[in-house]
Amino acid sequence: VQLQASGGGLVQAGGSLRLSCAAPGSIIGIKALRWYRQAPEKEREWVATVTTSGDINYADSVKGRFTISTNRAKTMVYLQMNSLEPTDTAVYFCTIETVYKEYWGQGTLVTVSS
Repeated sequence: VQLQASGGGLVQAGGSLRLSCAAPGSIIGIKALRWYRQAPEKEREWVATVTTSGDINYADSVKGRFTISTNRAKTMVYLQMNSLEPTDTAVYFCTIETVYKEYWGQGTLVTVSS
């Protein structure tokens, strides 16, 4: 299963980006969709989760600035990022957790300049 994240790029501090992640429609048993990020020389960090029942949670570092959403079929997951800060610079990864395993996609690089 291949997940493809897109939408990263270079943006000035205070700007916005919208990340997208496409998943095959053949995935079954989906429980949740998530975004993670990994900044240079840092550990991977969880960013946000949306469950199939609609529960949404955010890391404190992005709460109030980022919004996670999906389409009804759960074949797309989005991350709207506003008020970006240089500390948001990272490679962003999407994942889909199923009852069997968690699938990961290739990341997309977000660079926020000061």
